[in-house]
Amino acid sequence: MKGRSEQKKSGFANGEPSSLEVDITRHPFFQGWSAAQLRVLAGCATRIEFSTGETIFRQGDVASCFYLIEHGRVAIEAGRPDGAKILIQTLGSGDALGWSWLFPPFTWSFGARTVEPTRAIFIYGTWLRAMAEQDPAFGYKLMECVVRLVIDRMQAIHLQLVELSQFALKTQSQALQLAVQQGNLNVPAKELHKSRELPVQRASGHRS
Repeated sequence: MKGRSEQKKSGFANGEPSSLEVDITRHPFFQGWSAAQLRVLAGCATRIEFSTGETIFRQGDVASCFYLIEHGRVAIEAGRPDGAKILIQTLGSGDALGWSWLFPPFTWSFGARTVEPTRAIFIYGTWLRAMAEQDPAFGYKLMECVVRLVIDRMQAIHLQLVELSQFALKTQSQALQLAVQQGNLNVPAKELHKSRELPVQRASGHRS
């Protein structure tokens, strides 16, 4: 991660919340949190910016933080054995990025890379884990939000798997038909007809 951070204190002079706390309050991920809980979050946060094509974190690296995206787009990717990347989901303004910091072995399950210039709020997950252990109510609220994020990511993976399987079936069907047309393969007419009527699977899901 090479993003530029803006170190700003989250002090509360005259009892007024900092601009960082105000922006965290407005972010959809933390809707419904109390003022005291948001104050704790602001104390663990700072702003950060990334340029286009910048790696935010790599799959398998140590996970110790997460991000609230304020502006820009970020691609969530999974690595293949041959080194290629599979796009899992693209996140944007109002989304939250990263949950692996909360669960052992605390390594990133996926990689993240910016698609365009991106501004985010960086939050230290290791600090939040410690606070969650000390304050069960805070910990429950935190877990509730992160679980929603995990469910969303799993739904995105399911949709991607469906799309990949459909593409593989379509490619296989086209190759089979081409081989028959060129006389390189003898396939009963009934089987060829089946290959042209491959079922289309659909799945529902939502973005965070």
